[in-house]
Amino acid sequence: MLQLVLHHLQDQRAHGFLWAPVFLGVGIAVYFNLRVEPPAIVCTAALAGAVAGVVALRWVHPEARIIVMGGLLILGGFGLAGTRAHWVAEPVLSYRYYGPIEGRIVKIDRSQSGAMRLTLDRVVLERFSPNLTPRKVRVSLHGDQGFIDPAPGQVVLMTGHLTPPSGPVEPGGFDFQRMAWFDGLGAVGYTRTPVVLGRAADAGAGVLVYRARMAISHGVQARIDGEAGAFAAAIMTGDRADMGAESLDALRASNLAHLLAISGMHMGILVGFIFALVRYGLALWPWVALRVPTKKIAAIAALLVGAVYLVLSGGSVSAQRAFIMVAVMLVAILCDRRALTLRAVALAALIVLALRPDALFGPGFQMSFAATTALVAAFGVLRQFNLSSVPKWVRSAGAVFLSSLVAGAATAPIAAFHFNQIAQFGLIANLLSVPLMGTLVMPAAVLATVLAPLGLADLGLWVMGLGLSWILSVAHFVANLEGGLRYVVTPNPVALICIAIGALGVVLWRGSFRWSWIAPVITGFLMWQIVERPALLVADSGSLIGVMTPDGRAVSKERGEAFAVSSWLENDGNPVPQEVAFNRPGLQEHGRIVRARVGDFEVINIRGAKALESVKGCAGADVLITNQAVTGDLECDVFDITRLHETGALAGRVDDGTLTLISVRDRTGDRLWNTPEVRRRQTPQTWLRQKLRSLRSP
Repeated sequence: MLQLVLHHLQDQRAHGFLWAPVFLGVGIAVYFNLRVEPPAIVCTAALAGAVAGVVALRWVHPEARIIVMGGLLILGGFGLAGTRAHWVAEPVLSYRYYGPIEGRIVKIDRSQSGAMRLTLDRVVLERFSPNLTPRKVRVSLHGDQGFIDPAPGQVVLMTGHLTPPSGPVEPGGFDFQRMAWFDGLGAVGYTRTPVVLGRAADAGAGVLVYRARMAISHGVQARIDGEAGAFAAAIMTGDRADMGAESLDALRASNLAHLLAISGMHMGILVGFIFALVRYGLALWPWVALRVPTKKIAAIAALLVGAVYLVLSGGSVSAQRAFIMVAVMLVAILCDRRALTLRAVALAALIVLALRPDALFGPGFQMSFAATTALVAAFGVLRQFNLSSVPKWVRSAGAVFLSSLVAGAATAPIAAFHFNQIAQFGLIANLLSVPLMGTLVMPAAVLATVLAPLGLADLGLWVMGLGLSWILSVAHFVANLEGGLRYVVTPNPVALICIAIGALGVVLWRGSFRWSWIAPVITGFLMWQIVERPALLVADSGSLIGVMTPDGRAVSKERGEAFAVSSWLENDGNPVPQEVAFNRPGLQEHGRIVRARVGDFEVINIRGAKALESVKGCAGADVLITNQAVTGDLECDVFDITRLHETGALAGRVDDGTLTLISVRDRTGDRLWNTPEVRRRQTPQTWLRQKLRSLRSP
């Protein structure tokens, strides 16, 4: 048996590079799924050991080399993720803060509720030493703010509330704490008092670029009216602040939201247009066409334009990923290699994971590389057929249809896992919109950019506005079709892993067992079908519970804690308004005291000190949940606010007549991003650390 396995592994040697990002990703996943934080020296040693092992690989027996290389990549992925997690370490607020906040604006956007939101650096908090002050904080502006017009680089002063980044709203849910850690965000909050705009601070390169982005965004929206102008600003500069909620919902429901994010499609269309424009433009000059490598010049021009677009679009993770992918392909052209190959995709994935290991778990990374891998593989199969007899227009139309079908099929499970919805008519919307984006909108954006110095940008922007208005109308039409959007329950992550590994095996494996990789795909979808959501969910605030009933999940609050409620309902595959979930039968409300029956167990949720005082002991309940601190020993299982701060949110399941409660901390363990004690032990603020921070933040 072992000999058979080794034989099939040897068949993969010629294509082993394609598996490199898979093994690297396994190592990254191992680090992030640990329940204890490995010391920084262990992570660094793992990374150094992997590099040393690759150097020494030449002395390994050829038959064992592919196995050893896989192990080294896993070790390297673990070391990369751990080393970066310690490298980006910054102070995180460890308790609630209310008081003066001062900082320099580095980003302006809007929250889900539509409130203006400022991200600040150079933060100053009252009674906080510099060593304990978060490097960046994010503050939402509520209340009457007058007609303020904050600008990037401007110093602002306000009185507001700040809290540490919150953890998952349920075990296994989206971990905002981890994302904030890698983004350097040490606190989030809000203010209801007017913000005082101060002086413009000395601006570094990042702030100057951001000012240029905002100037372009405002200029575009001044020339293109309405939602089309906001859409144009989003795809040119990455500024989505003025996109309306209705348009955003329509784009998501029609599977056109990928047109809004600056990703591989935008970068690919722009770079491809520039490449074709320069190459065919030079071909019109016979003397140049016969003496100069026009293809390579076009590749260099496209690479430079892509780099400028990356900077002006804000350099988000998705934009960085897209630029790396097109850069790899353009460099392949410069090296006289075929650009669109699975090797180019694998190399781009390796670079992205090496720079941002945490991107592995983001939907952007997963969907982008899933679509690209599937498209390259599908068109690679098509190249084996002779289609010269097929009319050119049929081939072009077929390519558009096949691209939308393949990319949609490859990304559908990922989108369903992360966003709990499937756009059932997304193929129609993409067929009606994507060709227009490539042939009209992005070329018009390039035209507007070229003509802007001459004051003639309006021509390109007018054409761009027409195209984007059409795309928005398609999005609204498809989103309003009956049955256009199907909601799905969030499965166990193992289901998506099985689907991904099986699909990669079908694409990458060489040999007789290639189609056996369909088995993990089928297993993953079967696991998705039998998933069972928790019977009880408890928010880490202690003032909100949700109980599964035959009609869906009932929640204990009609308003407030909307993010937790919406996340629970979306993960259930049943995103109804909070008022509807509140009015479902299943909870017995008596003022601030709520009772629920979970299996054979009685659960009581008490909000407020007076309500807690009015209850004697556990009031006959098996589990007591409250947002107050409980003193003394009670006969029931008590989750008061103190304990919930330690455990995080809870999920309860009834198995064999027993109610089992699992906490967020049970799933995540004690890590850098969620445990102050681990941060203090792992990342002391040494002199060297201070010097390195000062170099990174001039």
